[in-house]
Amino acid sequence: MGANSGYAWLWQGLRLLVGVYVGLFLILTFAQTRLMYFPSREIIHTPKDTGLDYENLRLTTGDGVTLAAWWIPVEQADAPVILFAHGNGGNISYRLPYIRIFHQMGIASLFFDYRGYGASEGQPSEAGTYLDGEAAWDYLTRTRQIPAQRIILYGESLGGAIATYLAEKYQPAGLILGSTFTSVPDRAKELFPLMPIDLIAQFQYNNLARLPQIQCPVLVIHSRQDEIIPFHHGQRLYEAANEPKFFLEIQGSHNEGFLDSLTTYQTGIEQFVQTILPQGL
Repeated sequence: MGANSGYAWLWQGLRLLVGVYVGLFLILTFAQTRLMYFPSREIIHTPKDTGLDYENLRLTTGDGVTLAAWWIPVEQADAPVILFAHGNGGNISYRLPYIRIFHQMGIASLFFDYRGYGASEGQPSEAGTYLDGEAAWDYLTRTRQIPAQRIILYGESLGGAIATYLAEKYQPAGLILGSTFTSVPDRAKELFPLMPIDLIAQFQYNNLARLPQIQCPVLVIHSRQDEIIPFHHGQRLYEAANEPKFFLEIQGSHNEGFLDSLTTYQTGIEQFVQTILPQGL
């Protein structure tokens, strides 16, 4: 009786483990889009709320989707320009601290929302976010006639993949990767080591594979305290990049590290810009 009872408990435990595994497998297989993107439609602030002039833009992608974007100019006509690709949560209105920092440094900037984020139409996808990045690049280089040699691509977290995509396709002045992963499957394997990630992954966003093909200067920014994207992802991206390349270590969390290390962060970007652009800031 005792032995049978023990086997019954073992069988029940195995059934529970299998059920949990299968349930997690199904979630990871069929809910990847919901796990990847966390958009918000609400615009909580605009640059005007911080006293900055800006243009509220509508950009059209190659597949006809209308995107919302902000152009934030500075007084200097030939100033450097940052094309900013944000992370997977919120929308551009959550990035006002970046806008203020860049403006204070004398850098103009273009912030755009991916499809499905903020006031942009559509639903996000990997291919779609690349098209969204191209629409932003085309606005700067074609509509505003800004030379590529003045444009710095900045990718925040997920946005790093959009930035590396553009940097590989075009030739910007520089590329900044802030708190960015090597690839989505790499990070997923760390989070779910027992899952067949390579078989079920619907997203790649492979920064590590693109970096060896990118010829512009690269600045990698990462914090050892990053709780979302571990520090070694930044280290591997730096190792994969071509020279000239730079690594800026900051302190603090994934979303707040650049603010917690504001002086270090701002100084690092200023030095990078002054190094790669003859006119500097």
